[in-house]
Amino acid sequence: MTAPLRRIANVTIRTLLAVLLACLAASTLHAQTPNPPPASPPAVPAWAQPGSATHTQVAPPTDFHRPPTTFNTPIGIFDGQSDVGSAVLPGSASYDAATGTYTINSAGYNIWYNRDEFRFLWKKLSGNFSLAADVAFPNPKGYDDRKAVVIIRQSLDDDSKEVLAGLHGGAMLQFAQRPEKNLRIKDIEYRIGGRGLPGGASPDSFVNVAPKRIGLEKRGDSIALLVSVEGEPLHQFGPPITMHFDGPVYVGIGFCSHLPDKVDTAVLSNVLLQTPSH
Repeated sequence: MTAPLRRIANVTIRTLLAVLLACLAASTLHAQTPNPPPASPPAVPAWAQPGSATHTQVAPPTDFHRPPTTFNTPIGIFDGQSDVGSAVLPGSASYDAATGTYTINSAGYNIWYNRDEFRFLWKKLSGNFSLAADVAFPNPKGYDDRKAVVIIRQSLDDDSKEVLAGLHGGAMLQFAQRPEKNLRIKDIEYRIGGRGLPGGASPDSFVNVAPKRIGLEKRGDSIALLVSVEGEPLHQFGPPITMHFDGPVYVGIGFCSHLPDKVDTAVLSNVLLQTPSH
């Protein structure tokens, strides 16, 4: 081999060795890099923990608020969806156009006190309207106070003025209002049931009955609770609430697991929004 060729060969060998050593060093460094630690569980304030035999849920501090997480993407008949109160775990929702079914997944400590945490599918409307939906809870082991709602809100803030019809997992029917921003909710609660119904230990056992369909009807400042208990035509249930909303409102459906760091699911179907023009 001539001298020039030997010099080229030596340069090539040195270059290849340098590349090989660099690769080995990078591989060794990667092998020595520890795996990142697992993510810490979401931090949940003590006041947000659900009620139990050893714990009583209490109201949040009056200055505790989180902005909503909003997605301005239409879903079914609604203009968008939001995690009102931005629970420590994000919610989600889907719509099956073939069946007209909305599946809502959400954590959230509650829709109560002076602020809310829930997944909200909404449409902005003015004037008079009604909205109703059939409600089901697929998980039979969910927390009794989880609630699916048909709701009217002034804004997407967690402490917004609002009126809601809520069906709890334990079959309680709730007609609630927050009369002004950052005030505590007040409500009327209905527990429907009877004897001689399927599910009782005996014909004399009292059996809870969950309404099949709930809704709200807004006419001016009067908002009525609508209910179908056993599939009969929807009808007003109890006295209406009088509340004035400014301008367009957010009207829609939502769900809260009543567990601040655990997601559960509600299914709302046959969702019907009617305005005077329909």
